[in-house]
Amino acid sequence: MNSGPVTGWDLGGAHLKAALVDKSCIRHVIQTACPLWQGLDRLEAALEEVLERFGPTQFNAVTMTGELADIFENRDQGVRSLIATAAAKLPESRLLIYAGQDGMLAPERALEHTGAVASANWLASAELAAAKAGEGLFVDMGSSTTDIVPLSRGQVAAAGQSDFQRLAEKELVYTGLTRTPLMALAGSVPFLGKRVGVMAEHFATSADIHRLGGSLPEDADLLPAADGGGKTQADSARRLARMVGCDVEDAKMAAWRELARYFIARQEERLFDACREVTARAGLGAQAPVIGAGSGRSVIEGLAKKLQRPYRDFAELLPPGTYDREQAAMCAPAVAVARLGLDAFQS
Repeated sequence: MNSGPVTGWDLGGAHLKAALVDKSCIRHVIQTACPLWQGLDRLEAALEEVLERFGPTQFNAVTMTGELADIFENRDQGVRSLIATAAAKLPESRLLIYAGQDGMLAPERALEHTGAVASANWLASAELAAAKAGEGLFVDMGSSTTDIVPLSRGQVAAAGQSDFQRLAEKELVYTGLTRTPLMALAGSVPFLGKRVGVMAEHFATSADIHRLGGSLPEDADLLPAADGGGKTQADSARRLARMVGCDVEDAKMAAWRELARYFIARQEERLFDACREVTARAGLGAQAPVIGAGSGRSVIEGLAKKLQRPYRDFAELLPPGTYDREQAAMCAPAVAVARLGLDAFQS
């Protein structure tokens, strides 16, 4: 029987998130850059960085989405590689892997359930939200994607489980706060009195428009910009200008901010339509709240207003303490899998 803290690990394709949790509180939460597409050594370095800050971890629970990285031939190989990397860095005898509906599994058993392990982090977060809130629409907007999950009677009421199913059901929308290329948000935009085509180039990302629009948290943009340049508003405006065939000097800053707001509106429109479709299909009551998690919680709060629903922040569902509640809400899957790990290690 374990009564010690559990570290929850969310092994993503762009970030590593970790939360050190015990029965009464959340002790520490951290998010660090982990560009997994550049190699497994990036994950190894990120794991070592967290371990240096947390200290030795006796009990560990892992969830993931990083198996999608294109360094792997397929998801099965990705899951196996991430489990092996985690097992090499963490105490394997006290390591559990989250396999969604199949529960928490020892690493060797998880290798028999790679399909269930793959991209299951959303379900860990949604299970915790359902247990705490009962009914609602759980929306987690991260750097690359947004999860939209209906909750009913204390249970996850998702129509899909796999990425393919969830994309088809609009419960997974591939748009995020920082990493989405702007060409994925709009094919043309109004600018300087004309309708202008958007260049199909990776000149700028959603981090740039949210920086210009004032909706980018200070610690949310951890990876290099599209051009490897700076991260001031002027830098973002320069990158945005390239998307419409201009230099930043061709217009005033007010015009670049207005253009950024247009891109943000198109992103919000896509999320609004998906949220409306999911809530209608799930039959959620009119007062069922939108529960926001991830780095894009300010965007989600705005969506709740447009949906005419109450808003609850994921941070409100967490236990009291002196930890960084904002960071914990940003790293919801790590917190959630740590809580699941506590229960599993004690059983």
